Amino acid sequence: MTGARRLLGAGLATLVALGLLVALGVWQLERLAWKNDLVARISARTEASPVAAPPEADWPRLDFDAWGYRRVNLTGTFAHQNEVRVYVTLSDARGPLSGPGYFVLTPLVRPDGSAVIVNRGFVPEPLGDPARRPETQVAGPVTVTGLLRGPEDRNLFTPADNPAKRLFFARDPKAIAAGLGLTRVAPFTVDADAASNPGGLPQGGETRLTFPNRHLEYALTWFGLAAALAGVFAVYAVRVVREDRGS
Repeated sequence: MTGARRLLGAGLATLVALGLLVALGVWQLERLAWKNDLVARISARTEASPVAAPPEADWPRLDFDAWGYRRVNLTGTFAHQNEVRVYVTLSDARGPLSGPGYFVLTPLVRPDGSAVIVNRGFVPEPLGDPARRPETQVAGPVTVTGLLRGPEDRNLFTPADNPAKRLFFARDPKAIAAGLGLTRVAPFTVDADAASNPGGLPQGGETRLTFPNRHLEYALTWFGLAAALAGVFAVYAVRVVREDRGS
C-alpha cells in the first residue's frame, strides 16, 4: 500500500473520529449554557414572592418545568394520622440538625377536601416516631409557605418503600398516596420553609438546591481528546511521508 493510500484511509477515519469528539464537546457546551440558565431561573424563583399553590383543577396539566421550585403558599389542616417519613442523610444543613434522619411528610387537607403533601422538614433518626415528638402535631388550620417540588426520581439503588411502617425512600406523592390509600392528592409536594415549628421540629427550609454542573469539564475532555487525536495523526502522517520518501 502506498503512503498516499495509507494516509487517505487513516485521514478519513481520523476525520470521522474528530467530528464525533468535537460534536460531543459542543454538545456539552450547550448543556453548560442550559444548566446555567436553569440555575439562574430556579434561584430567581426561590427568592420571588410566594403565589397560591395550583388548585386541583390544574393538576392534570401542571407544567413542572414552569412550577418547579416556585415559592407557593397554601392553607389547610395537617392530617397527622397520615404522616410518613422519607429517609435522608442531611448534610450541609441550614439549621442546627444534620446527619441521618427523616424528612417528615404530612398531607395538608385544604378547605375543598384536596390534599397537598408537605415536607415539613428534617428530624433526627431517634425522633422519627411521631410519638416521641408530640409537640410537632400542630392542630387546626395553618398556612404553609415553601417550594413546590415535582416527584423525586428513583433509580436502581432506591430501596423499596414500606407503607406499613410509613417509611418511604423518595418524595413521590403518587406512591405515598397509593401506600396510604389516599385520593385527591396533588402530584407535587411542597418543601416548607424555615418558619418556626414547636420545639424547633421538624427543621424546615432544608430544600437541596445543588445541581451538578461538570459540563465544562466534560467539554474540555472531549476537545482535549480531539486535539490529542489530531496530534497522533500528524505524527503518523510525518512518519508515513518519511517512509514513502525513503522507499
